Amino acid sequence: MDPIMVLRYLPALLLLLLSSSAWAFTGKDPLLLVDLTHSLFGIAAVAIFVIGYLFVLGEEFIHLRKSKPIMVAAGLIWLCTGIAYALTGDTLTAGMAARQYILEYAELFLFLLAAMTFITTMEERLVFAALRSWLVVQRFSLRKIYWITGGLAFVISPIADNLSTALLMGAVVMAVGNHYHKFVTVGCINIVVAANAGGAFSPFGDITTLMVWQKGLVEFEQFLQLFPATVITWLIPAIIMSRCIEDGPPSGETNRLHMKKGAVTIIFIFLFTITLAVLSHSTLNLPPVLGMMTGLGILKLFGFYLSQHEPIVHEQGHISHHHRDNIQTHKHMKGDHGDVVRRFNIFKVVERSSWDTLMFFYGVVLCVGGLATLGYLTVLSQLMYGGFGTTQANILVGIASALVDNIPVMFAVLSMEPQMDLSQWLLVTLTAGVGGSLLSVGSAAGIALMGQAQGVYTFVSHLKWSWAIAIGYAAGIITHMYLHNMF
Repeated sequence: MDPIMVLRYLPALLLLLLSSSAWAFTGKDPLLLVDLTHSLFGIAAVAIFVIGYLFVLGEEFIHLRKSKPIMVAAGLIWLCTGIAYALTGDTLTAGMAARQYILEYAELFLFLLAAMTFITTMEERLVFAALRSWLVVQRFSLRKIYWITGGLAFVISPIADNLSTALLMGAVVMAVGNHYHKFVTVGCINIVVAANAGGAFSPFGDITTLMVWQKGLVEFEQFLQLFPATVITWLIPAIIMSRCIEDGPPSGETNRLHMKKGAVTIIFIFLFTITLAVLSHSTLNLPPVLGMMTGLGILKLFGFYLSQHEPIVHEQGHISHHHRDNIQTHKHMKGDHGDVVRRFNIFKVVERSSWDTLMFFYGVVLCVGGLATLGYLTVLSQLMYGGFGTTQANILVGIASALVDNIPVMFAVLSMEPQMDLSQWLLVTLTAGVGGSLLSVGSAAGIALMGQAQGVYTFVSHLKWSWAIAIGYAAGIITHMYLHNMF
């Protein structure tokens, strides 16, 4: 190895070793946290979080990406936390706690990055576009499209995620709905409820379920116990809303799209990656992210194969390419470096991952972690789980998810670490997953579809059917409680 390269990376290596030693020293011993909720800096941290989240909630109106204010809020909250502890004479606890939350985020970040890359790659290979095209070309009636899109949203979201699934099925509803605005409205609501419900019984369906799984609180196969409750949660409002659908003829394109070369192989690599992540976690107790990153490596190798066997193109395609001059200059290049003139480039696909979501998740984890270190989550846990009771508190978590967002709510619950059995952890997973369906702004799927079907599917149009969704939400909870003898 080049000695210059060794010197360049030596400081980073030393920093890694020092941080690893520090982490090994702390072990799993609980940090000696102090109640600083009544301190000036503790109150300031809460104010910063509220202001930051108001910007997040106003994303649709001020057009400021949600990751920006919440990342700034995270940094300011930890400054307040560090100063508050320093004033007590403790200059170590805040830093140790921050490293713990950063490490927790890093594991989830890599997992989500791998999963998003697979979804984005399948999108680039026209897997989802081909499915959408097939549904449109079949010329199903509007009523059939309503049930097919809802059913597929429920089935696909546990494997992919509720956001991608909602966008895919929403495109189908808009393509065939055309001037049937009532159909587009109820079709989008049906998709949001189905995608959120389907994502609740799988670790891969939503970030909240992923967090619960990676914490080791619920095993992979145990999530399937939520299947009956999630089906009820979706079917009841779906049946109620289906009665207002005008069963008219569909509209839309008649040309059939086909998947690109390698699409089927990528689907199998994705399924293999999920299997590897699950089995390595359940049998060897290894972090699931190891399996996901291994699968991502295999995907990159296959991407290299595609870059060698696809024709050179001169026009702008689905993924950005260099200009004609660059193609003439670099056409002799081979391997990964030659991807500048190839149709497929796996690193360009990685660039198209939802970085705003990943950075927003960083901000949420660090904000909630800072408030937890200041003692606020302990107070909140005593108020909710000590005052209301476990079941009532878990039901309220779902309602809070509709008003705010299920990611910070669920992470707050996980940080509280309430003493609950499996049935209660499944209940809070259910409520956090499907509770966001009560309002259009309560889930990423709803917010995304409001942008996709702008002016037709709105907050108000969703609110008109919230009563039906609430009936399904209550019925799903009752079903889960009955099946687990929680009455």
